[in-house]
Amino acid sequence: MGDWLALLSAGCFAASNVTITRGVGANGQDNGAFLSILLTAGISGALWLGQGAEQGWPAPHPLGALWFAGAGILTIFVGRVFSYASIQHLGAVRASVAKRLIPLFSILLAVLLLGESFDLAMLLGMLLIGSGFVVLILQALKARVAERGGGSEGRPSWASSLGSLGFYYGPVSALAYAFGYIARKEGLTLMPDPAFGTMLGSVVGGLVFVLVAQFVPSYRTALRQTFRAFNPLLLAAGVLSTAGQLFYFAALSHSTISRVAMISSIEAFLTILFSVMVARSFKQLNGPVLLAAALGVAGTVLLMVHR
Repeated sequence: MGDWLALLSAGCFAASNVTITRGVGANGQDNGAFLSILLTAGISGALWLGQGAEQGWPAPHPLGALWFAGAGILTIFVGRVFSYASIQHLGAVRASVAKRLIPLFSILLAVLLLGESFDLAMLLGMLLIGSGFVVLILQALKARVAERGGGSEGRPSWASSLGSLGFYYGPVSALAYAFGYIARKEGLTLMPDPAFGTMLGSVVGGLVFVLVAQFVPSYRTALRQTFRAFNPLLLAAGVLSTAGQLFYFAALSHSTISRVAMISSIEAFLTILFSVMVARSFKQLNGPVLLAAALGVAGTVLLMVHR
């Protein structure tokens, strides 16, 4: 059951990746991150109320609620906001490959924080996933040098190039998600209510977004654009992100953090498939991108078989 829920989550997130890319093209001032947070809070809240009215609500657990709130800050605010920024800067395909760092970080945190075992198969899988991300970085830096004529004069440093290309967003998002999944799992152990956990995390993440917007102009602009400009593509992306979030949360109720994260890595290939089928976008499907996706999924498959 948990495996199928993880696959459904990957499909929803892949469809959301493609939709975000197209939606941002119509409105560059807002990538839809805050709208998706509002939708997640509303949809999961309605689901929680409906399930509670029909089946009854699980007993409240203060510590479990705190874990859910912490997971919301990490995944709904940090993870999702940086994920949307990564898609906005890198495009759906490159950003989905960058997200393959999530299972890598999940394994590392499981070993360091939860004391899980670590062996050669896990090391090889993590190296494959990490190699895929390195391939993307090298390809992007090479393209940036080519755009500037290849001359050494005036060439920016690799660090500034990575920043301007948006490659910092993916790893930050992946690390936040990995920490957030641990918090979610702890919360679900104490309070097995995925809909409530998603709702609470979304509300907390949204409040943090509003707070940060008081100090960061780009966040403030995103808040205004959410209510001033209707973008159906970003609305659809928010609904798909919400579905992916709910399926992921439900999958964690039936399986381990590492297994769910690894199975959902199929999102990279699904994003490529949807980009071709729906967006008709072949431009980003070059050799390095396909190699990076293949390395990431190969590492994920190795880890899944090993587990």
